[in-house]
Amino acid sequence: MKFRLIPVLLILLVVVVTVRLGFWQRNRAHQKEALEAHITQFENAPALPVSAAPVVLKDVEFHRVSARGTFISDKVVYLDNRPHNDQPGFYVVMAFKLADGGYVLVNRGWLPRNMANRETIAPYKTPQGEVEIEGIARADASRAFELGHNGSAAHHLIRQNLDVAAYAAETGLPLQSFVIQQTSDTGDGLVRDWPAPTTGVERNYGYMFQWWGIAAAALGFGLYAARRAGRKERAPSA
Repeated sequence: MKFRLIPVLLILLVVVVTVRLGFWQRNRAHQKEALEAHITQFENAPALPVSAAPVVLKDVEFHRVSARGTFISDKVVYLDNRPHNDQPGFYVVMAFKLADGGYVLVNRGWLPRNMANRETIAPYKTPQGEVEIEGIARADASRAFELGHNGSAAHHLIRQNLDVAAYAAETGLPLQSFVIQQTSDTGDGLVRDWPAPTTGVERNYGYMFQWWGIAAAALGFGLYAARRAGRKERAPSA
């Protein structure tokens, strides 16, 4: 039985590429599982104190942290399109002046939107004077889909997203590289029912099986085509 070189090479190429992609997705899933284990470990560990000393994001992300200082109520941003229990609302993100100097952004919690007027912010309380808060260090205050950058324009109280470095440059505040997702209650009336951080490991396993399924289908098709071609070669000519 003779094989046609080009079809055989194409099938082998598809099998090799899809098998490798499946292994790549498996490795990504393993990395995310390790990250989930770290997140669980960090959340149950003692809180790390936040001071004015700059901290690299990778050294603190997902850790429990504590900070003592004062909220700066005129340095606040309301992140739009953050629903809670299917109700539209905002995340209240406010600068926090640390007791020993330096600043950090705090995602204080969720606030329902005024349905009659989008730009009217519902009342909430901001603690006066020095307070101590606890929370989880996150890379940002959550991100929502955004077309262009109009929702993040400077000097707007209501925005779609907030980049820490860009906001530091905008305000001139020496902000830490992370945002504290506040978990402690300060009697402000904000909702802090935070969604659990997800890494999407199930999606990676799903892609892994899809790629390996394609590889198996390509190999099966190649064997079927080869068998059919062999039968034609053995068939007596009319």
